[in-house]
Amino acid sequence: MVKGSKISAQDATSDATGGLIVHISGLLPSLSPAEQRVARLVVADPAQAARRTITDLATAAETSEATVIRFCRSVGMPGYPQLRIRLAAEAARRVEPPDARVVGGDIPPGADLAQIIATIAFNDARAVEETAEQLDPAICEQVVDALAAAARIDIYGAGASGVVAADFQQKLHRVGRTAFYFPDVHTALTSAALLGSGDVALGISHTGTTSDVIEVLAQARERGALTVALTNFPRSPIAEVADFVLTTAARETTYRSGAMASRLAQLTVVDCLFVGVAAHNRARTRRALEVTAEAVRAHRVGGVRRKT
Repeated sequence: MVKGSKISAQDATSDATGGLIVHISGLLPSLSPAEQRVARLVVADPAQAARRTITDLATAAETSEATVIRFCRSVGMPGYPQLRIRLAAEAARRVEPPDARVVGGDIPPGADLAQIIATIAFNDARAVEETAEQLDPAICEQVVDALAAAARIDIYGAGASGVVAADFQQKLHRVGRTAFYFPDVHTALTSAALLGSGDVALGISHTGTTSDVIEVLAQARERGALTVALTNFPRSPIAEVADFVLTTAARETTYRSGAMASRLAQLTVVDCLFVGVAAHNRARTRRALEVTAEAVRAHRVGGVRRKT
């Protein structure tokens, strides 16, 4: 891949069957306010949107028919008839549990704990499934190849995304890969400044607007490292400083349960990358796992470290 040529997994798969709602959700922040109103209606209830005429949808979104047409083009649909067909197909494959009372992923007021459990479980499972569905194996493979060949890997993230970044660093380190995670932006910046060609920097941000992560990833790219962004929104600011963009498919819901789902979606992508890297040299990976497991064996209840 030529440096500077950004590739997004979600943009590359936006026409995949069953991926339209995920695609629209990912593009929502980049749409105009009027188009966002249309998008929210479509995402909240694809089946109802598919039944509406263009006039009905425009009226419900408090906008014009011209805006609905612009929305169609913004999300990659040639026109409204094609959008309705895709929405009908999407609605047919989406089966939601009746006891969850999921309305656009929201937890309704007065929901009891059983409903909360059902809704959270459904949203989390859907986030993982839809993330896997829209990931492009070809793009993931290029990222895995770069990670496997990298002399050094820096991973950046803040807040909940920082937890995922730390998890990925620990996994890579466990199999002998030189990887670092710095929760402090100052140390992250100084580390990024020492990267160069042959190194990889991966920034994780659900919204794609976390300024600390964007700044550090930009620094790494400026120094010549290959940069990868993991975000829920392929047209967000972090994508502008990434050579590869990998996307998740999680949505915000009441009480930020979407933020919980986003972490699971991010971990899904991270695990796919990790296993891909580990599989590059199975013998080395197996040996590293055995050695590191033995090193901590005595710190487990009943564990006795074997003499070597």
